[in-house]
Amino acid sequence: MRVTVWRKPELSGDFLVAADSTLKHPLYREVKIGGMTVAAARDRIAVYLRTLENSPQLSIEPLFRVALGGEVKNPNLYNLSPETSIAQAVALAGGPSERGRIDRVRLVRDGRETLVDLTAASGAGVTATVASGDQIIVGRRTAVFRDFIVPGALVVGSLASITGLIVRR
Repeated sequence: MRVTVWRKPELSGDFLVAADSTLKHPLYREVKIGGMTVAAARDRIAVYLRTLENSPQLSIEPLFRVALGGEVKNPNLYNLSPETSIAQAVALAGGPSERGRIDRVRLVRDGRETLVDLTAASGAGVTATVASGDQIIVGRRTAVFRDFIVPGALVVGSLASITGLIVRR
C-alpha cells in the first residue's frame, strides 16, 4: 500500500500489509486495513492520522507484488501500481538484457502461463495490466555457438583429458 501524507514524509511511503491486517510501519501498526476497499482503508487511515494532526491530507494507492525475472537487467520482486502494464513492468526491471527476447515473455497468473509479445504495438503486453502475485519472465535468445558448440567442445575436451590420463597409466 502506498500512503502519501502531504508535507509528512515520515508518514508516507510504501508499506506492506501484515498478516494481522495492519500496515508495517511503527505508527500505523494500530490501523487494521486488510480486506477493506481502498476508500474504506483511506478513511480508516485518515481517522488515525487525525489523532496526530489536524485535517491531514492523504492519498493511498494499492500496490501489487510482482516478480520479474528471466532475462531482465534487474530481476526482483516489485511493488507496482494496478495501472502498470506488463511492458512497463519489464521496463521498471531495467528492460531486457542483451539476451532477452521481448517477443517471448511468459506471464504466470493464477497458475496459468501465457506468452506475451511485447514487440506488438497494440498487443496484450501494452494493454494488459499486472495483477497481484504475477510472475513475468523474459525469455532468452538462443545462440548456436554459445548454447551448443561451446558446451559440446567442453565435453569433448574433458573426455580427451580423461582419456589421456587413462592411457598414460
